[in-house]
Amino acid sequence: MHSKSISRRRFMGTAAAAAAVAGTAGFPMPAIAQGRKIRLGYVSPQTGPLAAFAEADGFIIDRFMQQVKDAGLDYEVIVKDSQSNPNRAAEVANELIVDDEISLMLVASTPETTNPVTTTCEMEEIPCLSTVAPWQPWFIGQQANPTDPSSWEPFRYAYHFFWGLEDVIAVFTNMWGQLDTNKKVGGLFPNDADGNAWGDANVGFPPVLKEKGYSLVDPGRYQNLNDDFSAQINAFKGDQVGIVTGVMIPPDFTTFWNQAKQQGFTPKVASIGKAILFPQAVEALGDQGNNLSSEVWWSPNHPFKSSLTGETSRQLADDYEAASGRPWTQPIGFVHALFEIALDTMKRVDDPSDADAVADAIAATDMTTLVGPIAWNGEGVPPFAAKNVAKTPLVGGQWRLQDGGGYDLVIVDNQTAPEIPTAGKMEPIS
Repeated sequence: MHSKSISRRRFMGTAAAAAAVAGTAGFPMPAIAQGRKIRLGYVSPQTGPLAAFAEADGFIIDRFMQQVKDAGLDYEVIVKDSQSNPNRAAEVANELIVDDEISLMLVASTPETTNPVTTTCEMEEIPCLSTVAPWQPWFIGQQANPTDPSSWEPFRYAYHFFWGLEDVIAVFTNMWGQLDTNKKVGGLFPNDADGNAWGDANVGFPPVLKEKGYSLVDPGRYQNLNDDFSAQINAFKGDQVGIVTGVMIPPDFTTFWNQAKQQGFTPKVASIGKAILFPQAVEALGDQGNNLSSEVWWSPNHPFKSSLTGETSRQLADDYEAASGRPWTQPIGFVHALFEIALDTMKRVDDPSDADAVADAIAATDMTTLVGPIAWNGEGVPPFAAKNVAKTPLVGGQWRLQDGGGYDLVIVDNQTAPEIPTAGKMEPIS
């Protein structure tokens, strides 16, 4: 058991955050009585192999705390690190519920963090807002029998917003359709919640790829933090795979891609979920990251504004880069949206300690956030998950090596979300 003080921070606002939000639009005043403290818990993977997902957390939370302070509201955000470990995620969620007596749990970034936190909240009857995990591994992965749809039940206190496997499959195949390929796809699916969902014979990539005329070479599940992908590379070479896809943690894709290059395997397309969402992951490949492709859930070019400040996606990304000296990163939009929805929810609740009232307020949400419209109205979601899942738009992008060094993520396909502009066309890996 870790000490309660480990990896725990209470964000109360900073001077830096005050400077960052200076000049922003007017802040909405919630209806809840001033002087009543609202305690939010937040769990994300700040260390370990998934740490890139949480890189911008401090920036977003500091800004939020300054904003509520300026509005005369008494909020506290208690932050816990899942350490990229599901067991640790459940442990710190329990600490937030039992020891810190939070009114609302917020959690982000991959099923390894979202699922154990959500499950803990559901058992303890604490409202939970979750994001940054495809909805299938989040919802189906928490069912008592994930293989039996007739047994699946909605959650009472847990609400999730993100896209689904149907969206990422559509985005990837739309990108591939821009190029002339042999339609032979190599799958890299780890033995974790994401990998098992993406590679699932019923709800994952296999049936859709077959329907679209692609053949899938799936060498089987591998363990995360694998140091040898020779078996997968040999299988792909033997079947003359022209497209590689999968959902990998960043260090595993770096290992795979470097070994593939060393062993003379370069597919025309590599569309990888999770691993190459982040600039630092692509930069780690040197000049070998050019034209790698991935899903794009948020970017500075997304046409949505913050409900907290009125800032555009571009303004927030620029502010982050100025404050951190780092390139913008996709989770910025969704972590920001978590706190947008949290505030919107709590301003519609008279008693923040009333878990049922908070859960009902989440369910009634109908707003536009930095990542787009959010409403748990069942739109685009199967009936069994309609109560708990709100979908967000998804497009496809490629990393392009810049003349002056570094990479730029260029949106190359928006067929699934035409409101998000493209800036180029798909190019083959050379």
